[in-house]
Amino acid sequence: MAKLSNTATRILAAGVMLAGLVLVAVGQHWGWPTVRWLTLAIGMAMMVEMVVALRRAPRDNVRRNAWLYGAFLVWLVVVTVTGALVAARPWIILLMLMIIVAADTGAWLFGKIIGGDKMWERLSAGKTWSGQIAGILCGTFASVMYGLLGTDTFMPQLMWIGISVALLSQYGDLTASLIKRRLGIKDFSNVIPGHGGILDRFDGWIYVLPVVWFVLI
Repeated sequence: MAKLSNTATRILAAGVMLAGLVLVAVGQHWGWPTVRWLTLAIGMAMMVEMVVALRRAPRDNVRRNAWLYGAFLVWLVVVTVTGALVAARPWIILLMLMIIVAADTGAWLFGKIIGGDKMWERLSAGKTWSGQIAGILCGTFASVMYGLLGTDTFMPQLMWIGISVALLSQYGDLTASLIKRRLGIKDFSNVIPGHGGILDRFDGWIYVLPVVWFVLI
């Protein structure tokens, strides 16, 4: 059997994750707290994955930036707690997921197609300005479509939510790239084929969830 390319593997894994998200939304519709379970599971998985990454990274790299990794672990606790609080309003979590996934996918796809100047090559060699702009546009489109599919109404405020969340999610991605660069690892783990680990996939939440919680209180 022929081995799938990295791009095909990534697309297939993304499709599986999207199907899982649909199942979570259906479960929430039927009255089960599936969104809160998912949010807590992701937050706890990110913390565990970070600890495992610290254990397998070169000892010198860990000792050299121990304060940074400690602060990042504490922040992941904050992300998990605020995520559980925001999940009391499940539709917000689902909206955030749609925006982040669309922004991340758009940045990756159009960054590969268009190319151009690197955004911050010292942190992440693959990220380009064209990818960032495309990611923001895709995230904004997903946000607007969420409102249209849910209410059949165009809500202009969702445009600003899409722009803000997509931008914040990309800076969460850059933060995770900084941590990986300092640790000397490519991915936090290989849990998701073609995507790396849970932290690699959901690093867009790093700033989004605390900021959303702060806005809601």
